[in-house]
Amino acid sequence: MNLLAHIYLSGDNDLIKLGNFMGDYVKGKRYLNYREPIQKGILLHRSIDSFTDHHKKPKKVKKLLRPVYHKYSGIVVDIFYDHFLTLNWEEFSNTPLDRFVEEFHQLIRNKFRILPAPVQSFVPRMIEHKRLLSYGEMEGLRKALRVMAQYTTLPNETGSAMKILSDHYDYFSDNFFDFFPKLIEHVKKHHGIDLRYPLKSSK
Repeated sequence: MNLLAHIYLSGDNDLIKLGNFMGDYVKGKRYLNYREPIQKGILLHRSIDSFTDHHKKPKKVKKLLRPVYHKYSGIVVDIFYDHFLTLNWEEFSNTPLDRFVEEFHQLIRNKFRILPAPVQSFVPRMIEHKRLLSYGEMEGLRKALRVMAQYTTLPNETGSAMKILSDHYDYFSDNFFDFFPKLIEHVKKHHGIDLRYPLKSSK
């Protein structure tokens, strides 16, 4: 899963959110260097990624991207999932998305020194450009893919990715709604995080 989903799946504990957010950048047993709630967040991040990587639903949509992105297809699917989470946020949280994001921005400002150096390097841009709020717009998705192609090993195939999403938009949306509740249940069952989904107000 991508950034917004990881933060959401952390529940209400700020330090678990922090660990989950930086989980990609803490390898092996280095998680033991952090306080216990941050450790839990890092291990939660790994559990979410493993569950997602091995589940049949994400594998189905990865196939659409594999001819262009090959082994990096899952990264693009993760970003697309954040798109649908953003658009349907009110079905998963009672906290408005803009407030949720601003509270998280304040958290990482306050705990900036704890973040691994690579995370410290991208956090200011992420906050400045309101990346977590941008996934709901096609232009925001496009920019996110371009930034990742610039700063990571993700292939620079943004145009192809956006066309694939456009051509199969309903399929991607249905896939997200099939998969994400299962991921929520996994987090509840194996990590004891109650995300209160479905909400009483959900249709």
